[in-house]
Amino acid sequence: MIEFERATKRYADGTVAVDEFSAIVPARSTTVLLGSSGSGKTTLLRMVNRMVEPTSGRVLIDDVDVATVDPVKLRRSIGYVMQNGGLLPHRRVIENIATVPRLTGVDRATAHDRALELMNLVDLDRSLARRYPHQLSGGQQQRVGVARALAADPNILLMDEPFGAVDPLVRGDLQQWLLGLQRELGKTVVFVTHDVSEALLLGDQIIVLEPGAHIAQQGTGRDILTRPANDFVRQFVGLDAGERQLHAEQVDGQTLLLDRHGRPAGLLA
Repeated sequence: MIEFERATKRYADGTVAVDEFSAIVPARSTTVLLGSSGSGKTTLLRMVNRMVEPTSGRVLIDDVDVATVDPVKLRRSIGYVMQNGGLLPHRRVIENIATVPRLTGVDRATAHDRALELMNLVDLDRSLARRYPHQLSGGQQQRVGVARALAADPNILLMDEPFGAVDPLVRGDLQQWLLGLQRELGKTVVFVTHDVSEALLLGDQIIVLEPGAHIAQQGTGRDILTRPANDFVRQFVGLDAGERQLHAEQVDGQTLLLDRHGRPAGLLA
């Protein structure tokens, strides 16, 4: 479990990125931090592994204040996936995945064996192991990034808009793959996104953020769509514009879902 206790980040110029944020991230589930640019969601994420130090307040993992843990040791115990993969361009795929185990003293052969196992887990063909990141597609690079984050078998996985840089079709495939991976592994995942549909798909818990990381609403996707807390939430998730207010129409024996303006939004399974 991760707990934020009135966590605040104030910069020297007076900018308050995070203002007394308090929330609990339950273990073995996915919590999505959903907000626009400048809402403080990435700052919150980086407080967990001490890439950002709070000005005041605390972040605790299983009741231990992360400020009391050596930052290098902490970061090696937490998986971290960035938007662009963050891969080392001069190292092959297998070496990128094996980075953390090697840093913690695991011998090269064992670390490489572990890397190959993880390639299977993230649906990457082992023939890609000797390639460099620039020789992979965007989707493949993101899978390598996830494999590297899982290499030390962390309990916590931080994901900062990991699928934002790939095309919509690949993004959808990666989202479905992540759902399956989480069902299999049961990690404690904190996932940052500004995409409402992505949050609704992936989040067991969604925290909608206003600027300064003020919580506009916290709950399940069903809660947020059926009982939006205020006009900000209603507008942010698209309820006021009719984007998510759908009605059904029968067309050639199928149930077509249309938005408030009559535009097709999907088929009812």
